[in-house]
Amino acid sequence: TIAPAAGSGGALSVIDEAHPHVRTKAGVVYCGPDGSAFVSPAGSRYNRSGMNVNYIHVAIPVFFLLIGIELLAAQFLERAVYRLSDSINDLSCGILDQVLEVFVKTFFFAGYLYLYDHYRFFSVPGGALWAWVVCFLGVDVLYYWFHRWSHEANAGWAAHIVHHQSEEYNLAVALRQGAFQGAFSWVFYLPLALLGFPPLMFLILSSANTLYQFWIHTRLVGKLGPLEWVLNTPSHHRVHHGRNPKYIDKNHAGTLIVWDRMFGTFAAEEDEPVYGITTPLKSWNPVWAQVHYWVELGGKAGRTGRWRDRLLLFWKPPGWHPADLGGFVVAPEVDRATCPRYDPPASRGLRRYVLAHFVLVNAATTVLLFGSPRMPAWASASAAIAVAVSLASLGGLLDRRTWAFRLEVVRVVAAAAAAPALGDPLGAVLVGAAGLGSLYWLVRYRDECQAPWPLPRAA
Repeated sequence: TIAPAAGSGGALSVIDEAHPHVRTKAGVVYCGPDGSAFVSPAGSRYNRSGMNVNYIHVAIPVFFLLIGIELLAAQFLERAVYRLSDSINDLSCGILDQVLEVFVKTFFFAGYLYLYDHYRFFSVPGGALWAWVVCFLGVDVLYYWFHRWSHEANAGWAAHIVHHQSEEYNLAVALRQGAFQGAFSWVFYLPLALLGFPPLMFLILSSANTLYQFWIHTRLVGKLGPLEWVLNTPSHHRVHHGRNPKYIDKNHAGTLIVWDRMFGTFAAEEDEPVYGITTPLKSWNPVWAQVHYWVELGGKAGRTGRWRDRLLLFWKPPGWHPADLGGFVVAPEVDRATCPRYDPPASRGLRRYVLAHFVLVNAATTVLLFGSPRMPAWASASAAIAVAVSLASLGGLLDRRTWAFRLEVVRVVAAAAAAPALGDPLGAVLVGAAGLGSLYWLVRYRDECQAPWPLPRAA
């Protein structure tokens, strides 16, 4: 049987090769008896090659290579564009996004498949060049409208705000993603299914749209001449990440900036923006980064008096408040010279500890992302929870939180205690020894976490 596989990022994979004719539990797709194609309940056939590929996962090594190149270039140019704590937080938010997709993205893509199979108006030929061009334009303009909506409605902003929280602007920020965006974005692309664009074509072009946007997150590339009129460039996207009032809610484009020019949301870069959000997050905890705005909205909804206003809070734009909460709040003017960035002091040893364990968590996440189709559900869920707890603990250490030190001790001890479950005596000894070494390393910095940096209590 062939079915959407958890962890495939929307791709489809084999569940039971011995019975290729059996219907899937999801009832979305079949495998043909020859195993060469996917056949939907409506009879549409999908080529297996390409549908099993998560192009974002494949590109991860390239992402890290380019981040390294940007870091070296910044050092050569004597420009400070990276901070360790900020970059770890960026990548941690991206990891949480990818881990959640292991469990949910397949179901979102199933909606596209279902509409394509049962309700499409046309059957667009997958081999026609014009079809790829039109689908590219369709993906790009629909991304524009999703992205614009996610800035103009609080529910969308709560999912998207994660991407804008960093007060830096570099290639690591491109990987800082909101884990809940997928719950909204898939709906915007459904018109392409109704028009009959094949699922594989949509997957490839939507992935290409995402991949294009990686390189424009840099301060090291200036304006690009005539390309600025057509393409979304680093200059245009720097504007989008600014919290200066004149830059807020501008330049929502994915690949082509023409949509912003057409629909009145374009702004040129006049001076370098102040990056981040109007009320800075002031935390390196990636789990809190993913949920803090939802918590804020829930708190406001609980304080306002009318049910109508409670509902409107989630659909009105950021800054909107009911009259009994003070009315609309205007974004304040900011100045790069006088706007301090969040940077709680942490010793070099503590930062090295966090970096070393972040590398280990990153490696474990890679195993989860690529191995989840072959893992039982309980194992995938347990691994995902372990990753989230680990990243929250490491971020809390950089915040110098007392609770983070305690959680980290528990985490390291639990990892060492679980080592025998590996079934490899040598591996168990190595993991146990690493756990004891980590405890010795960590305890040396206990005093740093006993006097936490003054942060908002919710963080």
